[in-house]
Amino acid sequence: MNKNTSKLIKISLLSAIAIILMYFDFPIIPAFAWLKIDLSDVPALIGAFGFGPIAGVLIELIKNLLIPLVKGSPTGFVGEIANFLIGVSLILPASFIYYRNKSKKNAILGMVTGGAIMEIVGIVANVYFLLPVYGMKMPADVLQNYIWALLAFNGIKALMVSVLTYALYKRVSVSIFDAAPNFGSAGSETKTI
Repeated sequence: MNKNTSKLIKISLLSAIAIILMYFDFPIIPAFAWLKIDLSDVPALIGAFGFGPIAGVLIELIKNLLIPLVKGSPTGFVGEIANFLIGVSLILPASFIYYRNKSKKNAILGMVTGGAIMEIVGIVANVYFLLPVYGMKMPADVLQNYIWALLAFNGIKALMVSVLTYALYKRVSVSIFDAAPNFGSAGSETKTI
């Protein structure tokens, strides 16, 4: 099997895992129960670390295009757009920073940077795009509470995704990406497909 076919199969597998993980979502802020955490960004971030930023975006795109076909879209696709925007805002910065110079330090720096960007994109996207598209009008005091809830929600999600990715990538990188088993720490070359 050639490298491109192998890479495509692995991206498809990570996308399928992401779709399955989207079934296991749960709210963490009772006042805004539609904000549900799922761990479907973990396979996308693993794929982005292993194959590069474009692979991560592709996994995010595939899962958000296919999940309405298998699970339905109670939000009229607004939830899937939100999931894509927020996921990509974490994955792109994290993988750009890590992929330029693969090391534990850059992985952590990338995930922290991605988490910060995810917070900003989450607020801007919700207030100026997602809520209006969904038809939700909130009074100023409720909107302010919602913004605080978004900060907490996206912070918790970024932390969960980052910690799980960090723990899992080291374990799966050898078998999936033919990479060094030490997350590309100094003194070792990380080989990707």
